Amino acid sequence: MMKQHLAILADNKPGVLTHVAGLISRRAINIECINAGYTEEPDVTRINIVVSVENRWELDQAVNQLAKLIDVINVVNLDDAPFVSYELAMIKVKYETPTVREELTNIAQLFHAKIVDVQKHSLILRLTGREDHIEAMLHMLEDYTIIEIARTGQISLSRGSTPVKQV
Repeated sequence: MMKQHLAILADNKPGVLTHVAGLISRRAINIECINAGYTEEPDVTRINIVVSVENRWELDQAVNQLAKLIDVINVVNLDDAPFVSYELAMIKVKYETPTVREELTNIAQLFHAKIVDVQKHSLILRLTGREDHIEAMLHMLEDYTIIEIARTGQISLSRGSTPVKQV
């Protein structure tokens, strides 16, 4: 299995995300993460998808079909050129004593995470970075009680001055 990162520009209309996800799932391609958001153009939505595929041919067939959808403007496989990929994670961790809170603060500093909320027996860490960076911090937190995790999944941009809409 190989992971591939797709960037899709589509008209900002209801149902577009559903059509895109439906087409990918109908082809039996596993979606690892999917997110959509605004772009520099208010009527265009950018959809970032990370998929797991057995082979490149299978993915190319899906990309060709995606490009034919009426509301899709462009589809680019970011793995074809250098790109930057980040994700956001928020992690709520339980602590019982000020000493444990201090340990958690030190771990946060090591990973350049920010403590965004502190309560009497829990705190919330915000961490951005590559997937392996977030996984490394989660590994360091295994000895503590993680109450809750929320992750955005990866968002990616191609490197250089050419935007996806011109690829």
